[in-house]
Amino acid sequence: MPVIPLRGLTAFPNMVFHFDVGREKSVNALEKAMMSGQSVFLVSQRNADTELPTPDDYYQIGTVAKIKQMLKLPGDSIRVLVEGQCRGKIVEAITEIPYIEALVMEIDEAEPYEAPPKVEALSRVLLDAFDEYLSVNQKLPGDLISSVESIEHPGRMADTIASHMDFKTDSKQKILEAFALEDRLEILEQMIVKETEIERIEQDIGKKVRSKINQNQKEYYLREQLRTIQQELGEGESPENESHDFLKKLGKLKLDKKIHEKVEKEIKRLAKMQPGSAEATVIRSYVDWVFDLPWNVYSAKAIDIKAAQKQLDDDHYGLDKVKERILEYMSVMELAPGLKAPILCLVGPPGVGKTSIAKSIATAMGRSFVRMSLGGVRDEAEIRGHRRTYIGSIPGRIINGMKEAKTMDPVFLFDEIDKIGNDFRGDPASALLEVLDPEQNKEFTDHYLEFPFDLSKVFFITTANTTDTIPRPLLDRMELIEVSGYTEQEKVKIAERYLVPKQFAEHGLTKEMLSISTPAIHDIIGYYTRESGVRNLERRIAGICRKSARRIVEEKVKRVLVRPGNLEKYLGKRIYRFDIVENQSLVGVTTGLAWTAVGGTTLSIETSAVAGKGGVVLTGQLGDVMKESARAGISYIRKIAKDVGVAENFYDKYDIHVHIPEGATPKDGPSAGVTMCLATLSTLTKIPARQDVAMTGEITLLGKVLPVGGIREKVLAAHRAGIRKVLLPRENERDLEEIPEEVRKVMGFELLDHVNDAIPFVLTKKPRARKKQETSSRKH
Repeated sequence: MPVIPLRGLTAFPNMVFHFDVGREKSVNALEKAMMSGQSVFLVSQRNADTELPTPDDYYQIGTVAKIKQMLKLPGDSIRVLVEGQCRGKIVEAITEIPYIEALVMEIDEAEPYEAPPKVEALSRVLLDAFDEYLSVNQKLPGDLISSVESIEHPGRMADTIASHMDFKTDSKQKILEAFALEDRLEILEQMIVKETEIERIEQDIGKKVRSKINQNQKEYYLREQLRTIQQELGEGESPENESHDFLKKLGKLKLDKKIHEKVEKEIKRLAKMQPGSAEATVIRSYVDWVFDLPWNVYSAKAIDIKAAQKQLDDDHYGLDKVKERILEYMSVMELAPGLKAPILCLVGPPGVGKTSIAKSIATAMGRSFVRMSLGGVRDEAEIRGHRRTYIGSIPGRIINGMKEAKTMDPVFLFDEIDKIGNDFRGDPASALLEVLDPEQNKEFTDHYLEFPFDLSKVFFITTANTTDTIPRPLLDRMELIEVSGYTEQEKVKIAERYLVPKQFAEHGLTKEMLSISTPAIHDIIGYYTRESGVRNLERRIAGICRKSARRIVEEKVKRVLVRPGNLEKYLGKRIYRFDIVENQSLVGVTTGLAWTAVGGTTLSIETSAVAGKGGVVLTGQLGDVMKESARAGISYIRKIAKDVGVAENFYDKYDIHVHIPEGATPKDGPSAGVTMCLATLSTLTKIPARQDVAMTGEITLLGKVLPVGGIREKVLAAHRAGIRKVLLPRENERDLEEIPEEVRKVMGFELLDHVNDAIPFVLTKKPRARKKQETSSRKH
């Protein structure tokens, strides 16, 4: 019989439907069918776009149909009404010209009078699934389920349902090719369940979209009303005018081409948005940040070296290294204006004026001053800013500081850089590598701005109490300047010049109302403060001012005089005492010197020999390095035991106990090797050690004394404690130049190459070597 390929359509048995025929072969096949019993074989094309199909382009299983009616349409098309008779399969293709003709085998689908239980069950499940599909699909009539339920034959019912479903051609073809009734019902039920779920999802999406559209329409309507009201009141500004003003500002900034293009693009985006939308607010905030930055604005003050030096000297006493470095930089700036600014790191104990000298530097150079505390900063976004994808994102604190400075060359202080942290939010120290690198900070990129910003003219200063916690790569980018503690004389000068006048002004006092004598200031420093800086000294002076102000107000006293004799009346009992007693000597006790983050300090090292079997006990919360120094010193004494009058087998009879008081304070470092060795030697020889001699230095197993650090702080600590003789490693001789002259005049220094060099200065008498006979008899 003639074959007609259908495009986008699948014919089922017992189905009456119509379709249009326009292709020449299909029209010829239709005419042939009308002349030979009105039967035609309808198959579906695999691809509806194929114009001239071959046998490979259409399915081999289709439906035998009977032509019921034909109607010619304009344009040589024919509308055909057909009724499906049964399934069929092409056995052999006979011809393709002038129409497609094939040998078709009809497939018998006779159904039993009474359906088996499984078929009946599958039919009911199919009807339920179809009923549920109709409940969510609004395209099919609701009474369709009634007509389907009236069909008695399950196969015919399945074909009817499939014909009404909007399946793809390949899906309908699967149903058509399912000759077994049970397979056909199962396949169709699965497809309907899947289609029902898809339909539900589509409806949910549609509801959400409609709700959003309605909300947007409502917002648009309200905005239009608001705009109309603003125009009536003469308020507000249109997006076009706002963008035009932004573009005019942008043209005046003279930015780099890439930055100009990026900002211009954002402004043009803003012009196309509703003024009240969330994204417009974000872009407006971004553009405002760009305009607030100090593009091409530099400090206009001329460089005056003498005036700068006077300013620094007026603000701070001492700190000569820092002042010298600043004046050097300003001098070079006069000769080479394009010089990159240095990056200084001021390292020293608390209260010595690191932060305040940075403010004075800004004043002396005529620049703006910005301070950023890094203590406890753990988020990288604090440095680089937040990306604009986040809600509420803002630039980092560096860009914010530049905005506050209003110039491109401020003095920027990173305070407490040694206390910076890191966690899951990033590593701020790594982010600072770019900021504090003169070769990279010319193009510092903040995540919020997304374009490079020039920081090369910024004078960066950092402060730290210690360099131990600063990452090495970051430390390598900075020029270290040590700001050591002050001597007692320097503290007195600072108190008289700065602290006392400052506290007088803050408490409303004058020189006529309160007088603090110089000896009283000496006593405050010696007995009420024990620090490298002057922070506690200022607090003590403030305490005197408060009590004096109360006396003046309550007792109507005209003038208050503070002298050493009445100092306890204002500050209470003395807190500290001098640890060293002149000319006192004790067995097994020596005085060492140590460096801490808050300055130098003295250590009293005690040793004792008790009956035992050569054990070494170390107490006082000693660190690993200090423990190793103690063991090295004892090993050296064992080596020279015969030469210093110690029994060579002392380690068989005694345990050595080394203790450093103030056990609650952890102690570590390599500086106490010589001190512990001589304390142990004093114990074993029973020769007293002088307490008014302090020492520092590391020791090797051969007795060689190695250099250590922190000499200035240690010597100042010895001076504060009343010690007048200090033993130092010879290689530390160069460090003596850093010690203030007034301290060097009253202190005596002895340089050590070997630990034996220290024995005459520490022990009150020279140890005697043991005789050979005594030694040999003890061996037996």
